Amino acid sequence: MQFLLRRYRDLTLLVLVMVSQLLLLAWQVRTGQDVRLIRVWAVSGIMPLARVVEFFRANSVGAIKEYVVLWDAKGENRELKEEVGKLRMENHYLKNELATADRARALAVFQSSSPSKTLAARLIGSATGANSRVVYIDRGSNSGVQKGMAVVTPSGIAGKIVASYPGVSQMMLVTDPAFAAGVISRRNKVLGTLKGQGSNVTLVDYVQNEEDVKEGDWFYTSGDDRIFPKGLPVGQVRLSRHGRTFKEIHIAPSGIQDGIEEVLIVLDGVHQSIPEAGETSQKLHMLERPPAESSPDKMIDFSSTGSKVATDADQVMQKYRRIGAAQGHEYGGGGVPNFNITPPPPAAEPKPPPQTPAPKQP
Repeated sequence: MQFLLRRYRDLTLLVLVMVSQLLLLAWQVRTGQDVRLIRVWAVSGIMPLARVVEFFRANSVGAIKEYVVLWDAKGENRELKEEVGKLRMENHYLKNELATADRARALAVFQSSSPSKTLAARLIGSATGANSRVVYIDRGSNSGVQKGMAVVTPSGIAGKIVASYPGVSQMMLVTDPAFAAGVISRRNKVLGTLKGQGSNVTLVDYVQNEEDVKEGDWFYTSGDDRIFPKGLPVGQVRLSRHGRTFKEIHIAPSGIQDGIEEVLIVLDGVHQSIPEAGETSQKLHMLERPPAESSPDKMIDFSSTGSKVATDADQVMQKYRRIGAAQGHEYGGGGVPNFNITPPPPAAEPKPPPQTPAPKQP
């Protein structure tokens, strides 16, 4: 290297002088935008390095910011989830409390309106078994509960007591395969026996195929089993068809359709009448009778003559009397008058003469 510099010293010196002169010229010369040329070169030379440095800086700082932001968002999301879970639990609890209050109110109303003496109880557990439909309630022999008593809800029958202990009792639901109760239909008073099937649908057995039972008919307790008082609702017919020996009738028990938590134990039952089919509590709006026509062949208003005709038969009788009077016929005697002629109109009453006012006294 020293050899080259020593050999080309003059040439090297000349190149350095020329470069220096160019730099000085660039320092002094301005571009069209009034910017020195040396600044343009410097900026152009440093810009690639600055872009590389800015790229690494922006990506590293942005990643750190995003990490911090995501960490905060993750914590907020966890807190929001916990709060939503608490609100859901509170909402579920309040709904249960409201449903319990509604059921208790319905039980109180039914208990006050029912002629039977009842005792309120609550379900506290269920028995084991694949097809068993036996539950425990928190009333026992200390409260007067005995084996064989009926258990109902405001919607219908729910079961019967199968065992009574001092502080708790066993209740068999209407869906238990061992359950049976006497029932009667509301529409045609068809008698049958309600049997549990181990599901939410029960069967009404011992009904002849000739009996008229349709879907939608209501069945009530008949009182023949000496357990349930007569007149309690049982359920509505979901299926009715002919069977081999007896009619196949499936009923959805109305007393347990919405679930049961509170029930009423019938301590002293009173039989009630079964409501008539088609009974309704709505008032029927009816218009008044149309005014009578003046034609003799139609309805005649006899109020002006002092005669009161309440039915169409009375009007026909008046018509036949006018026909007989026009032909000089007396009913009860011989012969038959001609009823094909048009009867004369009823005689109008003579109008009273106008009254002259009395002269005034002087």
